[in-house]
Parts: sequence; structure tokens; C-alpha cells
Amino acid sequence: MESVPFWNQRSSVNIWLASDWALHSPRKRNKNHPMGNSVKRRQFLQFLGVTSALGVGSASGFLSACQNLPRNRQPQIEGIPHLRTDDLVLTKGLRYDLVAKWGDLINDKGETFGFNNDFTCFLPIEGKSNEGLLWVNHESTIPQFIHNRPTSQLTRSRAEMIEEQKSVGGSIIHIKYKGSKWQLVKGSKWNRRISGRTPIPFSQGRNIQGKNVAMGTIANCAGGLTPWKTFLTSEENYDKFYGEIRWNKGKRIFEGYPGVAWYKKFNYPPEHYGWIVEVDPWTGKAEKQVLLGRAGHEGATCVVTKSNRTVVYMGEDRKGGFIFKFVSDGLHFKSGTLYAADTKNGKWLALDIEKNPILKTQFSNQLEVLTYSHLAGKLVGATPQDRPEDIEINPYNGDILIALTNNSDNKNYYGSVIKISEKNDFDSLDFSYDTLVSGGLESGFACPDNFTFDKNGNLWMTVDIGEGDMKEPHYKMFGNNGLYYIPMGGAHAGHPIQVASAPVDAEFTGPWFSPDFKTLFLSVQHPGSRTAKNMQKPTSQWPDGPGQLPKSAVVAIQGPLLDQLMA
Repeated sequence: MESVPFWNQRSSVNIWLASDWALHSPRKRNKNHPMGNSVKRRQFLQFLGVTSALGVGSASGFLSACQNLPRNRQPQIEGIPHLRTDDLVLTKGLRYDLVAKWGDLINDKGETFGFNNDFTCFLPIEGKSNEGLLWVNHESTIPQFIHNRPTSQLTRSRAEMIEEQKSVGGSIIHIKYKGSKWQLVKGSKWNRRISGRTPIPFSQGRNIQGKNVAMGTIANCAGGLTPWKTFLTSEENYDKFYGEIRWNKGKRIFEGYPGVAWYKKFNYPPEHYGWIVEVDPWTGKAEKQVLLGRAGHEGATCVVTKSNRTVVYMGEDRKGGFIFKFVSDGLHFKSGTLYAADTKNGKWLALDIEKNPILKTQFSNQLEVLTYSHLAGKLVGATPQDRPEDIEINPYNGDILIALTNNSDNKNYYGSVIKISEKNDFDSLDFSYDTLVSGGLESGFACPDNFTFDKNGNLWMTVDIGEGDMKEPHYKMFGNNGLYYIPMGGAHAGHPIQVASAPVDAEFTGPWFSPDFKTLFLSVQHPGSRTAKNMQKPTSQWPDGPGQLPKSAVVAIQGPLLDQLMA
């Protein structure tokens, strides 16, 4: 087991703290860093709103229930150091079950669990915590893995590309806790795939580039759950599949990009992708929600206002990407307004051609605005961000936490966590903005990606250092990607503690708790992805061991430590 040099372990407390590198490093501590001293630590806790009271609507179904929970009792946690181990390593008191992995047969139609799983969302059956439907995104594909052939032997025929298209999209699987572990319910009528080959209509019959139906959903990254209990899945890096259109006053200029490049054999318009897709868990019926805009979406976090309007927060994962929110006129997505954030002035800017006349310099109608929402955001003056990814809502005060993963163009290698505090309710057009929590050597983590809050309001965070970047000087000390627990109370409040380390090349994504909070579902995405460079020398052998291709999978994490944390 190769271990990356790590910070000193405290002798008096059986715990590894991410900030211990700063507190005990022989080099001079940066007193201005948010983790550098007790004053900054208090500011960090204030940033997360530990002492605030929620005064707005409810998100994720449990905001109001969390307001008065005790926060000063925390069990002792034995965190783990940064590792280079080719395994899923958990801290003491946690274990995992393998729920489903790439290639597993999920139904009698011969459909299989897809590739490179990302976002997960558990919906209980009849209110049960031990049985339900699990939605899983399948973000990307690697042709060498799909066809088990090196690049030199890949002809990439149309038929082969169809097989690749079937590997992305999403899976709905019926799972049940049985015999002391989570298992796939084989033969369930609810097990199905929504793939890159599934015809999906645009909402309200809208016609986009001559069609009101798109072929499939692709590049599915993060997502969300609507108040009416349907899944939302976001289409992100679609340009790697079908290219992109550069729009200039009604003129479409196609640009091809490296990647799987299906556009070489399939003439599907890029404008058919980059949407938020709504999926009915029980029927599999899907629809691309046009009013929510088209961009390289990461996430779709829903919240309901006091006036019963649904608000959806979305990141745009690209260098210089924007933060978006959609505010419905009613509960559902039948009408509403899309906004982009101006974080310099604390304003939500309407991407509405009638409310913002500058949009008429590029677009002739509102559908064009929504289809090219990044350009629209740029025109109205939205603030470029360092790759905004997952967005979650603090259950104690309603603050919107946003992961800015990194931006090498700005020399921001480690990313940060920012927050937006709406002035009134979630449909407010004014907000305050703060950046306080930064990744780096002193905080002990790099490249924040996905968040989730547990029932006690503690924050769980995954990170995403690119597999090709892990050995670069900026990232070498962080080891493999990990899962961090950030307690909101107790002696170690505000300190990130690493509780899981991913296999080689992999990242953890899509953390989602079961309703009783005794299980944390988590994706292990693209383990051994660099194997594509040499299929004879896999960089990972997880989870099946020697002689097998590495496979992405969803795991269910449980154990006495999680039970104690949720007590």
C-alpha cells in the first residue's frame, strides 16, 4: 500500500483532520487562510450558517425539520490519510455493499447497467427506507472499454457507436436491503434504462432545429429531485459527443470537439443536448425541460418557496461558466423565468428577451435565448465562475452552497466553496455572496465537486482531481480523490475529515442518503480510466480484481459510525 506523505496525526484525538496540515506543518502557517486559526475557523462556521435560523422555504424535504437539532455532540471519528491505494478505502466504522456495476443485467429485456455512473437519487417505495428506486446517471463512455479493444484496433463503425450510445444516459433500478446488504431486485418491472438511444420529447412540444423529439440523453452529470418526486438529470459535456454550435446573430457555426465524436456518423443537432431532463420514476417517461435553459449543466437542485413556486439552481461546469436559477410561475415547469447570477452586484439577471432588451442584439425570440443560455448570460452581464458544479442548500439557514471545482486559466488549481444568501425567499432577485472556504494545502482538500447534507446538517463533500492531473505538482500530495465529512458541531466543527478514498483514477460522485440516513449511496466513477491508453496494463483492477477491466459502480455505505453520526 503506497501512502502519500500526510500531515501529523494528533496524539490526543484519534482523528485525521484535513486542516492539520496547516496547524502542524513545519512551514509557516498562512494566518489569512480560512482554516489557519481559530478566528478563521469561527468565520468558517458562520459562513456555513451554524448559528443561523432558517427563515425561508424548505428544500430537499427536510430543511425545516433540521432547524433545532442538537449540534454539539459528535462521535469520535478516525479519519484516513490521503492514499494511492487501488481500492475503496473507508474509515473505521464504515463498510460498503456493491449495489450495481457497469454491465450488470437489470431486466428481462437484456438491458444492462450503464457506464461511468454519476448522480444518484433514491426514491422510497411506500415510504420505506429499506426499499426503493435508485436513479443513476451515466455520464460518459470509453470506446476502448465498451469494445475491449485498443485504440489501434477501433474502427468505430456506426454499429459500434450505437453500442456506446446505449451505455450512457441513466438507469432506474429497484433495490432492497435484504440479508444484511443492499441488492438489485431482479426481474422488477421498474428496472429500466434511459439511454443515448431513447427518443425524448422537448417540453410542451417545442420544436428545436426542426424536431420536437431528441435522440437520447447524454453527458448526464449531477441532478436533483422535484417536489413532485420525479428525477432531474443534467446534460453536461455534450460537445464531446455531438460538437457545439457557435451562434452569431442567427448564424449557426458547427464546431467539432475531441472525445467520442459521434457527430462523425450521426447528424444530431448539438442543440438537442445540454438540457435538464425530467424522468418519471415509475414509467420511465422522460422530457427535456426547455424553460430551464440549455448549457453544460451540472446539477438541478429544487426548492419550494413560501408562495408555492419551484426554484431550480443549476451550475454550468466550464471555465467561466455561470450560475443559473429557474423560478416557476407555479409549482411545475409550465412557465417561469430563467436567471443568471451577477455575483459582483448580488443580482439575478433575467434571461428574458422582453425584460432584457440587450438580448435582442443576438436573438429573435425567447426559444433562441434559452437554447444558447451561456451567450445570453454573457450578454446580460452574468459573472463568470471557476467551473460551478454541484449546488446544495444548507438545511439550517437556506444558504445556497456552490462548488467551484477549479480553473487553471486563473491559476485556481484547488477550487473553493461559495455561498449565495437570498435576500428574502428563494425567488428573490437580490442576494449576498461570499467566498471563504478554499481548497489547498492548508484546508487539506482540492477540487470540491459534489455535496450533500445529512439530517443533522453536517456537510459531506466529494472532490474531483482529474485522473490525468493527480501526479502533477499541484495535486500529488492529495492522493486519490476522496469523500470528506465536515461536522457542524462538536470539538472538530468546521474541519474536513476524509472518510473514504477512491480507487486509482476514480472520483466519488452523487452522494445521496436513504430516508432513514443509515445508508449513503455513492458512485465510484471511471476507476482505471487511463487503462484506455494501454488495455494490457490496467491502472485499476477495482472492483472485480486481477484479470478484469475496472468498472464504475454504485456502492451503499453503512456501519456503526454512520449510525452514531445520525443519532
